[in-house]
Amino acid sequence: MDAIDRVLMNTRLHYLGSAARILEPVQHLAILTCMDARIDVNALLGLRPGDAHIIRNAGGRATSDALNALAVSQAVMKTREVMVIHHTECALGRFTQAQLAEQISAASGHHFAEDLGCFTDPIGAVAEDVERLRASPLPRRDKIRGFIYDLAANTVTEVTRA
Repeated sequence: MDAIDRVLMNTRLHYLGSAARILEPVQHLAILTCMDARIDVNALLGLRPGDAHIIRNAGGRATSDALNALAVSQAVMKTREVMVIHHTECALGRFTQAQLAEQISAASGHHFAEDLGCFTDPIGAVAEDVERLRASPLPRRDKIRGFIYDLAANTVTEVTRA
């Protein structure tokens, strides 16, 4: 059995409960976070299946795709609050845009020039993403908060920056 089959089997067993049939998240919460496999958002925040929408991408950045997903989450599925959660040791904070573009181009054999949102200041990146979400035409712009997850300490700290 390969890894995909094991994951599918575990997923099926995990979602046999009634929470899997709920369309609108119980907590009316959407979370934008990084795709890093070390982050288990549900375990970290004590969430159960059906509690929140989890939107993941490289760096947990407020990209246009993330904004579109949040628009659906809020307008169609009635989420009211948004958490932006970045983390320590993120690849987008350790590499420059040029370094990542070079690695992606080499791995794919195709030129890569997309902006990935690399950053040098992790706190600033969270604040930037929160402000980008607040500036977007999404509903509920006032209930957006940003956080940093420290992988080594296993702590989540709110980013409050003017």
